[in-house]
Amino acid sequence: MTTASEHSLDHITPRDQAEILAQALPYIRRFHGKTLVIKYGGNAMTDPALQQDFAEDVVLLKLVGMNPIVVHGGGPQIDEALSRIGKKGRFIQGMRVTDAETMEVVEWVLAGEVQQDIVGLINAAGGKAVGLTGRDGGLIRARKLKMLDLKDPSIEHDVGQVGEITAIDPSVVRALQDDQFIPVISPIGFGEHNESYNINADLVASKLAEVLKAEKLILLTNTPGVLDKAGKLLTNLSAREIDALFADGTISGGMLPKISGALDAAKSGVNAVHIIDWRVPHAMLLEVLTDGAYGTMIRSY
Repeated sequence: MTTASEHSLDHITPRDQAEILAQALPYIRRFHGKTLVIKYGGNAMTDPALQQDFAEDVVLLKLVGMNPIVVHGGGPQIDEALSRIGKKGRFIQGMRVTDAETMEVVEWVLAGEVQQDIVGLINAAGGKAVGLTGRDGGLIRARKLKMLDLKDPSIEHDVGQVGEITAIDPSVVRALQDDQFIPVISPIGFGEHNESYNINADLVASKLAEVLKAEKLILLTNTPGVLDKAGKLLTNLSAREIDALFADGTISGGMLPKISGALDAAKSGVNAVHIIDWRVPHAMLLEVLTDGAYGTMIRSY
């Protein structure tokens, strides 16, 4: 846990402290009343000091008049819960195979343990968080994901109760936002027969940002952002430049699904997508409220 002395600003002169606050003012003005969808990953939830930083950032953004919405993952926590019942997670093409027993575990870990931890952290930091799943208010409708083999599209893999989004009804999110609450959403959708589906959290965050016409989609990751082939951070990119990085293989591997969702959001009306390194304390606040670059920003134009 971060101590009070670690948060102390004694080493910064009063003038410099005032300059820092003043620098935030134009950003607060520009984004007042705007929606920010924040994807908070499973790995980012494993360091107590960074968890507290995250909660404080979300609460501050709400208090200065923005509307943060948190969509969370929970991969490491699901793996840990599965191992406790003697089950090993299995993946095909990066997607968790979700049989009926695994789906039960996914639901009680994501919608129970992980979601309530985040709600508790935000409330302890002075906010008013409310946990939701895709069932609440009919938020996320889904159907079974048809996963074709990447090398041979004639082969279809059965990954169980993994879903793709068919519709998002954001009315429950809007109602909570208008009432000063901070929605915390687990990426679980439901089908036409009320069956549950495990959905990629990056995808849920991206689609929600599109539907809400969010000002920003913020993806907290354990990488500095998008790197060029020499390993240098690319801080400011257009959707067109991202397409070129896909084409020449600069973006590959685990970044592919994250960036493709981000790109879809940028092309569908979300003004800016930020891919931020959650390992930097208060990275989200620094990215939104200062001139500094603490990750990669993808512009819609």
